[in-house]
Amino acid sequence: MKKNKNKNNNDAKLLKKAMELGFAFAKKQGYGDLEKTVSSTERVECIYRLLIECKQITPLAVDQEDGVNMKHKLVLWISRLLPPDHELLQ
Repeated sequence: MKKNKNKNNNDAKLLKKAMELGFAFAKKQGYGDLEKTVSSTERVECIYRLLIECKQITPLAVDQEDGVNMKHKLVLWISRLLPPDHELLQ
């Protein structure tokens, strides 16, 4: 149970890391600099949809597509990419 509690404490940091990697991925895909051109709410959706398009994550059900669930999907995505001993996963 402690592990889940720690992960919840690190969700904001994990989301920040996911967004950083998501923007880098978007740039490599030719999308330019999304960080400076869209609002923070739209950034999450942009990265979420890009990762779906590139088959990096599975999409949420249409009725569950909201900011909170999209953020959670990005946190899960980055959690799988980071090495198990990464400080944000402790």
